[in-house]
Amino acid sequence: MEKIKWGIIGCGNVCEVKSAPAMNLIAGSELVGVMRRNEEKVRDYATRHQVPKWYTDAEELINDPDINAIYIATPPSSHAEYTKMAAKAGKPVYVEKPMAIDYEQCQSMIAACAKADVPLFVAYYRRCLPNFLKVKELIDEGAIGEVRMVQLELYKSADPKVLVSGGDSWRVNPEIAGGGYFFDLASHQFDFLDYVIGPIKRATGIKANQAGLYEAEDIVTASFEFENGALGTGSWCFTASELARKEEAVIIGSEGIIKFHFFTGSKVEVRSTTLHKTFDFDFPKHIQQPLIQTIIDELHGNGKCPSDGISGARTNWVMGEILS
Repeated sequence: MEKIKWGIIGCGNVCEVKSAPAMNLIAGSELVGVMRRNEEKVRDYATRHQVPKWYTDAEELINDPDINAIYIATPPSSHAEYTKMAAKAGKPVYVEKPMAIDYEQCQSMIAACAKADVPLFVAYYRRCLPNFLKVKELIDEGAIGEVRMVQLELYKSADPKVLVSGGDSWRVNPEIAGGGYFFDLASHQFDFLDYVIGPIKRATGIKANQAGLYEAEDIVTASFEFENGALGTGSWCFTASELARKEEAVIIGSEGIIKFHFFTGSKVEVRSTTLHKTFDFDFPKHIQQPLIQTIIDELHGNGKCPSDGISGARTNWVMGEILS
């Protein structure tokens, strides 16, 4: 492909700073059009971000001859439908995470893109951020020996904006999101662990809705096993006391440990018999830009994006096993 001319379906909050602005900052890339069903909101977005075209119909945007790549930034329930439409039009797809509401939909997306011979990328951008790449580097160079175990903890208090009637957020509506906050946040965790340790081959869990603030689960515990034999545990609670607030990941090796955070900081601490050091990193202004750069590179034939439909589907499979 020559210049990558993006069309975005669903220009909501994620497109304000995290992703879309980067498409105009990368050489060989341009944001040409945006789509949202609400005409007032899509027109406002296009005006503020100086996007030449705007639509209220996804099919019209996909079939625009001036657009040759599609970014799907809607909630997960519509990812499969829009991916298949874009693939049928012969256009590469970049889809937000989680990839879909379940593993079966992920497989249908992979099949559609394979049939159309177009690439499918998933927005697991932590695979390209410097602090997470440091974790991968430490593991790859054997800084903590062989990985034995992973521990994930995420405890947050209830969001006061979420109402008992079902909430004002699509993220806690399983029909739209696939699950609750676990599905939204743990997907980042499992995807990155897949990247640095390898695929998970077995997973099980217990879920519950203890507070009754919304339909989705609000507490989850899980155990999982990687293909290389390492084991993992995780616990997530989204209605905990503020006194219990915590977010930490620990990778335990035969010769040391690595501690880091997925959502609450960029520090990476490594401790072993020969090394005790803490690294700190700055995030890019547009946090998806490093990953989008790899997509542009691949579409130009100059590299490979580390987050595709195959790896994205594995994360959906793991979460499905845990929640089932």
